[in-house]
Amino acid sequence: MSLSLRRVAAALALAGVAAPGVSIAQDDSSPFIEEIVVTATKRAQTLQDIPIAVSVTSSDTIERAQIQDISDLQSVVPSLRVSQLQSSTNTNFVIRGFGNGANNPGIEPSVGVFIDGVYRSRSAGAISDLPNLERVEVLRGPQSTLFGKNASAGVINVVTAKPSGETAGKISGTIGNYGQLIAKGYVESAFSDTAAFSLSASTNTRDGYVENLATGGELNDRDRQSFRGQLLLNPSDATEIRFIADYDTIDEKCCATVNLISGPATNAIRFAGGNIVANDPEALTTYTNIDPNNQLDNTGLSMQIDHDFDSFTFTSISSFRNVDSRYDIDADFTSADVITNEILTDIDTFTQEFRLTSNSGEFMDWMVGGFYFDESIDYQDDLPFGTAYRRYLDALAVGAGAPGAIGTVEAILGLPVGQAFGQVGQGFTHQSTLDNQAISLFTQLDFHLTDSFTATVGLSYTKDEKEASTRQTRGDAFSGVDRVELGTGVIFNQITGLAPTPQNFALVPQAFQAAAGLASNPATNPFTGLQAFQFLPPYVDFPNAVEDGKSDDDELTYTLRLAYDISDSLNVYAGASTGFKATSWNLSRDARPFAEDVAALTAAGLRTANLIPGTRFAGPEEATVYEIGLKSSFERGSFNLALFDQSIEGFQSNAFIGTGFNLTNAGKQSTVGAEFDLVVYPTDSLQLTLGGTWLDPKYDSFVGAGRDPLTGVVTDLSGEKAANINEWSLSASFTYRFNIGSNDAYFRGDYFYEDLVQIGDRNPNPTIDVSQFDRETKNLNLAAGINTESGLGFSVWVRNATDHVSLISAFPSVAQSGSFTGYRTQPRTYGVTISKDF
Repeated sequence: MSLSLRRVAAALALAGVAAPGVSIAQDDSSPFIEEIVVTATKRAQTLQDIPIAVSVTSSDTIERAQIQDISDLQSVVPSLRVSQLQSSTNTNFVIRGFGNGANNPGIEPSVGVFIDGVYRSRSAGAISDLPNLERVEVLRGPQSTLFGKNASAGVINVVTAKPSGETAGKISGTIGNYGQLIAKGYVESAFSDTAAFSLSASTNTRDGYVENLATGGELNDRDRQSFRGQLLLNPSDATEIRFIADYDTIDEKCCATVNLISGPATNAIRFAGGNIVANDPEALTTYTNIDPNNQLDNTGLSMQIDHDFDSFTFTSISSFRNVDSRYDIDADFTSADVITNEILTDIDTFTQEFRLTSNSGEFMDWMVGGFYFDESIDYQDDLPFGTAYRRYLDALAVGAGAPGAIGTVEAILGLPVGQAFGQVGQGFTHQSTLDNQAISLFTQLDFHLTDSFTATVGLSYTKDEKEASTRQTRGDAFSGVDRVELGTGVIFNQITGLAPTPQNFALVPQAFQAAAGLASNPATNPFTGLQAFQFLPPYVDFPNAVEDGKSDDDELTYTLRLAYDISDSLNVYAGASTGFKATSWNLSRDARPFAEDVAALTAAGLRTANLIPGTRFAGPEEATVYEIGLKSSFERGSFNLALFDQSIEGFQSNAFIGTGFNLTNAGKQSTVGAEFDLVVYPTDSLQLTLGGTWLDPKYDSFVGAGRDPLTGVVTDLSGEKAANINEWSLSASFTYRFNIGSNDAYFRGDYFYEDLVQIGDRNPNPTIDVSQFDRETKNLNLAAGINTESGLGFSVWVRNATDHVSLISAFPSVAQSGSFTGYRTQPRTYGVTISKDF
C-alpha cells in the first residue's frame, strides 16, 4: 500500500468510519438485495463481481426520488458533482474532484457521458430529461482502456430500457410549485416475433423562480421536450439489432446571477442608467436589460448490432448526433444597456465502435475493440455594444481620475469627439471551427488464475488529431487604439512642438526615439491607464504563418488489477490504471497567442496592437490512479469500500478572470481519497443507505494558474489545496415500504451534504480573486407514494425541503473591476405525480 493510501486509511480510522468505497454490493444469498447487472465494463457482470469503483442508480430510485436529469444524480452519488453555470447547456460533470468541459465547446469533458453505448461529446448533448431508464452507472477513476474517448476522470453510463416485445406502456403527470407541469409517456409493442418497438415522449415546463426587475421576466424557468423511438430486431437467435432515434429541445430563460460584491464600477453602471440588486447570495431578484435565453436542439440516430458466434460476441455501435445551440445573455448582468453576448454553436458528431467479447472462457475472458470519432464544430461569439456602453466608458474614466479620456483620444486621432468609440452596434465578433478525428484500439484480458483469483490486463492506444481556426470579423476600434503609438506621438509633440507625423519623426529622429522609449514603458506612457477600458483587444487570427492551429496526440494507457474472492460474500481488489484526454482548443475570443510565439508573430508582421499573450490550447491530460477496495455483503445488507490515490498530469483548467477565460494546464493535480457505500435492511420493509466520499486534493504543480490581464503577473498555486473540491460529501437515505390493503406504498427521504469549501483558487489580484467565497450543501429530499394493483400510482414529493441556498460558483463581474457575481442553487420545489401503467 502506498504512503498516500495509508494516509487515507488512517484518516478513516480517526474519523471512526468503517471505510469508504464503491456501490451497492449484491449477494445471491441475501433475500433483501436485488442483483444488479452492470454493462459499463463492456461485459455484463453483477455489481458485486466488478472489481472497480462504480455506483448504480436504479429506475426505482430515479422515479421515487424525482430525479429528472443527470444533474439531480449527485444527491444519491456523493462522488459526482454536477454544476450548471451561465446557461442551461453549460453543465460541468466532476467525479472525485476531477472534471471540466463547460463554457467552451473546444474543451472536451474529462468525465465521459455515454447513453446506450453512444458517446455524448459535450454536456449540452447529455442534459435532457432522462428517458425510460433501466439504470445509471457512474464509474469512478480513469476508464480509457474501456472507452474510446475522454474518460480520464470517470464515466457516466446511462442505460435505457429496450423494447420488451410485450404490449405495455405508462403515462405520468406532475403538478408542482412555480407552475411546474411535467408529462411523460411511453408505449411498447411488437410488429412480429422478431421485431419490437417503443416510443416515448416528455415535456417539462416550470415558471422561473427569479424575477428580473428590469424586464418583469421570470428567469431560471424550465421548458424541455424530448422524443425517442426504438426498434429492436431479432432476425435470428444469434443476432440483435437495435435502432434508436431521439430528439430533445430546450428553450429557457437561464441563468440568473446574484451580486456578491459591488466594486467601484457600480457607480459607473448607475451613471449609465443601470440598477444592481443589493449584494445577497440568496437573492431571487436581479436586474438585466434583457432576459437570458437558451435554445438547444439535440438530435441523434444510433444502431447497435450484436451477433453471437458461440465462443465470442461481435458488437457494432454506429451513431450520428447533432447539437445546435444558441444563447443570448446580458453580459454585464445589470439593467444598463452596456453589452450583450450571443453565442451560436453547431456540433456534428459521428462515432463507430467495433468490439469482440469472449463468452465465458474458463481460464481467460477477453475483449478487443476499436473506436472511431469524427466531429466538426462551428462556433460564433458576438458581443455588440448597447446604448449605454459609451456612457459607461466615460463614467469609468471619471472614476479612474481621468475624465474625458476617451474623448481626448478621439480628438488626438482627429475623430468626432463622443461619436467614434463605444457606439451602438460596435463590439466584437469572432468565428471558430474545430475538426477532430480520433481512433482508439483497446483490449482487456481477465486471467482466472484460480476459481477465486483473477488478474486483469487492459491496454488502449489512442490517436487524436485536431485542426482549429478562428477569425475576428468585427473588432472594437477603441480597444484597438495602440497605446504605445499614441503615447509616442503625444510625447514627441511635447518634446518638439511638432505634429506627430512620419515626416517629422524622420526630421527629428533623436526625439522620436526618445518618445518611443518613454511610450514603451508603461510607467511613463500617459495612456497606460486606457488599458483598463480596452476590454476587447484586437485578435490574432489563426492558423497563420506562425501558428498552424493543429494538434496531434497519441497515448498508450493501461489497466492492471488483481481481484480475490475471499468468500461468496467478500472480495477484494487492487489495481492501477491510467487515462488520457487529448489537447483541448480554446475556441472563445480569449484564445491568445502563447508568450513564446509573440516574437515570431511580430517578425511576421502579424502582431496586433495591445497584444495580450495567453493560450490557444491546453495540452493533453494524463491520469493515473492506484486503488484498493473491497465489496462485501451480509444477510441484511452490503458494505463496499475503495481507497485511492489519483492524479492528473496537465489537468486542463479554464478560469474566468473578469473579461474572459484563461485556459491552461495545471502541472499536476492529485487527490487522495476514500469512498464507501453501506446498505442495510433493519427490517424486511426498511432500507437504509449511507454513502460518502473523502477527498484531499492539491496542486502538486501549477505555476501558470492564472494571469492578471493588466499586469501580466501569473499565479503559482503549486503545493496549495485545489479549490471547489469538498473534503467530505455524504449521501444518506431511507425507504420504508408497506402495504395499504393490497396496494404497495412507500416513504422515502434522502439527504445530501457537502462540507464548506472555497469556491475558487487564489489570485493575487484582489479584483479577480474569488477565493474569498465558499459553499456548503445541505439538501433534504422527501417523497411518499402508493401504487395500486390496477397500475395507478400517486406520489407527493419535495426537493430541497429545507430551502437551503448555497453558491454554485462565483466570478469577477464582467468589465466591472472589483465587483463579483455568482450563481445560486435552486429553491425548494414540491409537487404531486400521478401515473398509470397499462
